[in-house]
Amino acid sequence: MELVGSKVALEAQLQRRVEAGMEAMLGIRFLASEYPTGPWHRGRIDTLGLDENNIPVVIEFKKGSDSGVLSQALSYLTWLSSARFEFEALVRQRFGAGAVESIDWRNPRAVCIAAGFSHHDRVAALDSPRPVDLVRYRVFDGGLLSLTLVESASGSAGSAPLHKRWRTAPRGSGNTERQETAETTDGPAPACLRDLYAEVDELLTAWGEVEVRRLRHYVAYRLMVNRASVLFRPAHQVMLVYLTLDPDTVTLKEGFTRDMRGIGHLGTGDLEVRITGAADLDRAEPLIRRAFEAA
Repeated sequence: MELVGSKVALEAQLQRRVEAGMEAMLGIRFLASEYPTGPWHRGRIDTLGLDENNIPVVIEFKKGSDSGVLSQALSYLTWLSSARFEFEALVRQRFGAGAVESIDWRNPRAVCIAAGFSHHDRVAALDSPRPVDLVRYRVFDGGLLSLTLVESASGSAGSAPLHKRWRTAPRGSGNTERQETAETTDGPAPACLRDLYAEVDELLTAWGEVEVRRLRHYVAYRLMVNRASVLFRPAHQVMLVYLTLDPDTVTLKEGFTRDMRGIGHLGTGDLEVRITGAADLDRAEPLIRRAFEAA
């Protein structure tokens, strides 16, 4: 029997609940609430944040289904592009000067959270020049809050894909929808790792609706939040895959897996997996499966 969720009574209730657990639910660190945009933009941004990939984020909430939430969020991204110093001051105050230096300003994104979205909302999001996520919320008995990613678009500005492909969820995953994932013609991998990366990419995009984002230093594979990130070490012909998986639940093997908690590294995820050849792919597959099935 399918559970039927309900809406919140007040929009502020939804906003406060999400803000309280934003990093765990959305991979976004909280910066400010009800932030004024000044006389030209004439509004208050519901929530400002910095995501796990160090990208600025604007979040807008609606307790019901309101097509205006998308245009409102996109207008606030326009404000953000003219208010870098303000945003950086918030980041410096909350996370320190080092976090400011890590901000990726190439493609700030918007997250719209509402009870529902129309077909036109989804089409508009996919054609947006800016990255945008449409997230549907539901409240269930006992006050359980559920967030579901309805649509995610990388935006036509910045690093737009040159061509796309379809992936289908693996047999038994319970998801029969096809997922369009973006990839560039040349791809992010250096020549010496290109064939191996193609195999890794197949594994990482096989577990449902996975979005691939090519960032400055790594490639992120995300559902609602990053589940894996891939870094290339061509000098050693090695790929490092960082998984969002508790290292305490894994039998670590020297030279293959490593606990990265407390160790600074590019990308996200606490478990490092070293991929140097086909044998490593076979060993990595169950770990990748666990990282995505835990989402």
